[in-house]
Amino acid sequence: MTDTLPYKIACLCDLRDRDGRILLLRRLRAPNQGLCSPIGGKLDMATGESPAQCAQREIMEEAGIHVPIARLHLAGLISESAFEKRGHWLIFYYRVLGPVEVPPHEIPEGRLEWHRPDEITSLPLPETDRRIIWPLINRHDREMVMAGAAGKSHAVGHSEGGGGNAARPGFFAVHIDCAGEELCWQVEQEAPGCGR
Repeated sequence: MTDTLPYKIACLCDLRDRDGRILLLRRLRAPNQGLCSPIGGKLDMATGESPAQCAQREIMEEAGIHVPIARLHLAGLISESAFEKRGHWLIFYYRVLGPVEVPPHEIPEGRLEWHRPDEITSLPLPETDRRIIWPLINRHDREMVMAGAAGKSHAVGHSEGGGGNAARPGFFAVHIDCAGEELCWQVEQEAPGCGR
């Protein structure tokens, strides 16, 4: 009989500035200590917090800015089984529509830093992020730009009330099996982004 691993539910938040740089946390704590990842955290299940409410709270706690839920676009759903052999994760990946301004600074979890998309692969990243998650995000970003080149808006923006006539990233759902010696994954669903 094998031990049952706990299942955790969390969110990750993709924030970008006016130059298209991505806000990442260089983590001081586990999981992913010493590595760079988007800000985020676990859902407060005791209060019945929704994934979007969790993303909004984590952005406020870690980046110090309020982002209306209407600006949060669910861009990905990531399930990881046996991550670090300690637990299973279900992660809601949100893209904040429109640019944000957050100065680089220290928080208890680590240091917030801005990075250009072309720098991401040179950073210390969790293996799942490097091999699977960032390539999926980059593919959807390219599709948005191509939609813009075809005559649709490719600026990821927002308007009052939530999104308005902005282009939106696509969506992906991926399952990652971390139990074996090698990572195994399957993209279970993908939808392209759209220009508005």
